Amino acid sequence: MSIGHALTAAADVGAYQLTSGRLVSIVGMVVAVAGVVIGVLALARPGGRLGTGSGRLGATVALTAGLVGVALGGYVVAAAKGGPGTGYGIVGGVMALVVGLIALGLGGLATTRARRAH
Repeated sequence: MSIGHALTAAADVGAYQLTSGRLVSIVGMVVAVAGVVIGVLALARPGGRLGTGSGRLGATVALTAGLVGVALGGYVVAAAKGGPGTGYGIVGGVMALVVGLIALGLGGLATTRARRAH
């Protein structure tokens, strides 16, 4: 099985059935949301004195999580052969892309702010 055929959905997929495309987009979305949360925490505490979710480490984690969310969301959108409701997870893929980009932005801002704080 090639990578292009990894996301498959049957013609009679139910609304609540978990397909591989939906699973990949859910994972991308969860990682991207975690990146947003960690990015906000890193922005709130740029000095890095109050735990691992702040400062440079938090900014790096937010950047990494955002990149993973964008990559997984982009893969789902690129591999989908149908629109919403077909089981390919395209709606979740688009959401993972958008939220991943937000996490990347927050991680970039936190990186800049952490450099100024030191």
